[in-house]
Amino acid sequence: MAQSHNAESHPYFPSGDWEGFYLYRSGPGAERHPMRCQLDFADGKVTGGGSDDVGAFRWQGVYSTVEMSCRMVKQYATHVIFYDGRADESGVYGTWSQGAYFSGGFHLWPKQGGNEEEAVAEKVDAKQLAGAC
Repeated sequence: MAQSHNAESHPYFPSGDWEGFYLYRSGPGAERHPMRCQLDFADGKVTGGGSDDVGAFRWQGVYSTVEMSCRMVKQYATHVIFYDGRADESGVYGTWSQGAYFSGGFHLWPKQGGNEEEAVAEKVDAKQLAGAC
């Protein structure tokens, strides 16, 4: 019997094209590393794939519309990165880590037309990302 696939209806977790960035450090001078991906939210699970300056990756994780949380594993061909985020009207933001060696902040949001993505990105400032780290 096939598993049910109930697409998420909560506006903070829309399936489709997403974009954003990750940072190796926080603060006003932190360099943004852009990423683009496709995410599918259904039945408390998130899957997808995309690319960034490191290379192609796959997403797999869980989300909660009660806790407004999203925890994902970003799987590259050679390594994995763990993402722990919170969701609100500006997207999903929080921290990423690779073991005890590397960590930083991130922000992802549903892709929109025009220059709106830059306006959305500015809603989450370095202070908010630093508070999440």
